Amino acid sequence: MRLRRLGAALAVVPVTALTACGGLGSSGSKAGVPTVSGSSSPDSRQAADPGNGGLAGFTIVVDPGHNGGNDKHPEIINKLVSAGPFKKPCNTTGTATASGYSEHAFNWDVAVRLEKILQAAGAKVVMTRRNDTGVGPCVNERAAIANRAHANAAIAIHADGAAASGYGFHVIEPQLIKGYTDAIVAPSRKLGTAIRGAFHAGTGEPYSTYLGKGGLDVRDDLGGLNLSKVPAVFIECGNMRNPADAARETSVAWRQKAAQALATGLAEYLRPT
Repeated sequence: MRLRRLGAALAVVPVTALTACGGLGSSGSKAGVPTVSGSSSPDSRQAADPGNGGLAGFTIVVDPGHNGGNDKHPEIINKLVSAGPFKKPCNTTGTATASGYSEHAFNWDVAVRLEKILQAAGAKVVMTRRNDTGVGPCVNERAAIANRAHANAAIAIHADGAAASGYGFHVIEPQLIKGYTDAIVAPSRKLGTAIRGAFHAGTGEPYSTYLGKGGLDVRDDLGGLNLSKVPAVFIECGNMRNPADAARETSVAWRQKAAQALATGLAEYLRPT
């Protein structure tokens, strides 16, 4: 999300049924770049298994970051909107891998996969956008969508664009801002911890080497968190500028693992064992 501005469990959805959601790519790693492996850390535990329909009665907002038409409409995405106690641009274009696979397409692909898994488990899923060809919505509206839905949890899906030497994922939780995030800091921390553990275990992606600590970060500059009235987190699923992370993110099979891991983390938060 390093952005440029312009002027019978949780159902496993077959990968082959979703290949149209995003571009195909190779998986693996390059010499000298960290590879994915299993983890024997405490986060390698399996999260809550809600069973078939186990998430019935829960509303989850899935927010795929950015949008495919943002780069064509700077007059919209550069407009300043509320992001809490300050203003920020409505939205941004996102980043991309060196080969040109865009973050907005990655976010959309993982979000659609996650939506299908959660719906199969009985949850009501509200998406903040319904395609990858539109513009926005603005960051304040993304938060408002979750608030209007009275969501039990909201997750914003992103991928980062940091220096190529950095790798790994991190989950971003809201920082305390009096009058804004008071009510959601504690539950969002629990949500973030559940997502962090499940994602690490389910994908093998290492914790970020360049931001946060142990796969978790806290920020006060994201409108989607600052304006949320429901438990909410962001996840940067990896660094698209790092060759190893990019190889995983362009892999259909890995994106399916990522979606499954996010669903597992949400289930652990909503129905803890």
